[in-house]
Order: sequence, then C-alpha cells, then structure tokens
Amino acid sequence: MSEQQSQRPEGKPWVMGIHAYVPGKAKAADGRRLIKLSANENPLGTSEAALAARAQAAGPASYPDPESIELRTAIGALHGIDPARIVCGTGSDELLNLAAQGFAGPGDEVLFSRFSFAVYDIAARRCGATPVEATDKDYATDVDALLGAVTERTRVVFVANPNNPTGTYLPRGEIQRLHAGLPSNVLLVIDQAYAEYVVPGEDDDGLALAAAHDNVLVTRTFSKIYGLAGERVGWATGAPHLIDVLHRIRGPFNVTASGQAAALAALGDQDFVERSRTHNATELARFTASIQALGNHGLRPIPSSANFLLVLFEGDLTAERALDAIAEAGYAVRHLPSQGLPQALRITIGKREDMDAITNVLRGLVGESA
Repeated sequence: MSEQQSQRPEGKPWVMGIHAYVPGKAKAADGRRLIKLSANENPLGTSEAALAARAQAAGPASYPDPESIELRTAIGALHGIDPARIVCGTGSDELLNLAAQGFAGPGDEVLFSRFSFAVYDIAARRCGATPVEATDKDYATDVDALLGAVTERTRVVFVANPNNPTGTYLPRGEIQRLHAGLPSNVLLVIDQAYAEYVVPGEDDDGLALAAAHDNVLVTRTFSKIYGLAGERVGWATGAPHLIDVLHRIRGPFNVTASGQAAALAALGDQDFVERSRTHNATELARFTASIQALGNHGLRPIPSSANFLLVLFEGDLTAERALDAIAEAGYAVRHLPSQGLPQALRITIGKREDMDAITNVLRGLVGESA
C-alpha cells in the first residue's frame, strides 16, 4: 500500500465540503424550553382530521404503500394533475436532493440565488456538482443575475418561491421570464414549500409551467401550512421523464403509513388551510407594521409572502443582542450567520400573543414604550 493512501475510509471531497444543515433551535443556551418560532411551523398545529387519520393508520409492523397511490391521487384531484406525474418524498427536502442527484454530477453546476434555502448548496455538493450562487436584489431573487450566471455546465436551477429565508416572492411574469431564458436542457426546480401562504390568484403559475414543459419540476410540502412537519411528507410534479428519474432513486418506502394517512386527510380539510392562511396574513401584516414603526432605530422588515418575516438590524441594535433578549423572554427565532445573514433574524409568525411579546421585546431594546 502506498504511503500516500489513507489507512481508513475517507469521505469524498465533495461530501466533506458540505456544512450540515442546522435546524432551528428550540432551547435556550441554559437548556430552557422556548416557544419555537425558528422553524416556520404552523402555530395553529394540525388539522383534527389529519390527527385522527394518523392515529388510525396501519401499525409500524407493516410497510407503507411504496407508491403513495391514494395520496398522489388526492393531490392530483386537488390541483388538476395526472397522478402519474406526481412523486411523493420524505418531505420536499428528499425531492430537492433527488433533483440534483438525478440531473447533475461531477463537472456540472447547480445554480441558485444568494440568501436562498440552505439545502440547495447541500444538494449540489452531495452529488459532486459545483454550487453556484447568483447575486440577489435587496435580498430577493434576481432573475437577470440567475440568467447571467448560467453556463454550459449548468444543469439545475433552484428557485424557492416564496423564498426561504427572506420571504421574498417572484411574480408569475418573472418566473416565466426565468424559464424562457434557460436552455432547454437545464432543469428549473421551483420550490413552493410556502405556496399556500400566497394570496389566492397571485400564484407564480409554476404548476402550469411544470405541466407544459419538459424541464420544470415543482416541489411542495405538507410541513408548513398543513402542519405535518413531524411526518415528513412532500411531493413533486413535472414531465413524465422527470418523475421517472426521481422514482428510480427515491427511497422505496420513503413516506410512512402514518404520514400518508395524515396528509391524505389534511388535503381534505381545506377549511383548516384557509384558517391558517388567514391567521398568517393577519399576524404577518401586524408584525410587519410593528417592525416598520421601529425603522428609525435601524430595524427593517423584508416584505414576505411566507409564514415568517426576515428582520434586518441595520442600526445600533444588533441581531445577536435581539436574539438573546428574545430567548430571555421565552422564544426561539432563527439567526442565520452561516447563510450570510449575521445582521438578521428570521421570525416565524406565531400566535397573536407571541408576536406581541416579541414586538415588546424589540421596543424595549430600542428604548420605546410598549
């Protein structure tokens, strides 16, 4: 054996370049349990119908339906999609990783905007591709910057819409312009994890693009508005050849029986979805206004179409100090220096009393009365 060879198995260099995903915290530094506004979970919880179906699902001794047939049929019926053009996954995270793995590899590039979902960089590196960040436009996705970063090596372009962690949103025309500007051999992945929070009628038309073109994949999740984050259920839709690739490399029993049952019931309870959307719209507007009122102290909210608000701290009050004070008050929010946002906090929209409590903490920190 050569002296240059390792004496133990070593991870591939592209894997060793990955910085593992860091989830939102739920505890303070001293171990205290905090109210969790760091992971964009639904503050209204889960539909009662979904909870009942989950409890009645087949026991853990049996394998789940490997093709999620009932769930795909229900998704198709709700959105007008042929179930054969749908694949389910362990959350949309699995499907995002599979999209990169299925269509990119060593020597290829995976493109996304700066300040977008951390999983895109991981997905690119995981399959040996090179992650490429396009510049943003005041924390929002810049279509011209994305198109300008496309090279002959580009194979996949990820766009979160609404975007995480900034909450910004590309309207329908911009998504269409991005797709029209991409080479036909480049896969456009539209990550719609927060799509249900968008005002009805203002959707980005991603599902229609996926139905009409051979190079568009749309992903969605049950983790957000449906309140099923713990069950890890997501889905994707696109042209048959795209879905075929994902089926070939997904886990064979990737969605649990309880997850399938809960998601199926959740789809049937659109009243819960509407209540969640209405609650979010009301509290997001109130919280945004309260942050705007502190603008003379250097606090700036980034306009959001999701269920969270990114707050920039551009004055004397730092994000770190605000983070600590919010934790002292009993709340966990998300600080994202690893994503180039040391001056910002991403704050999930919770219940009314939660948002009022955080507003009062921030007012106190800048010397304003509640």
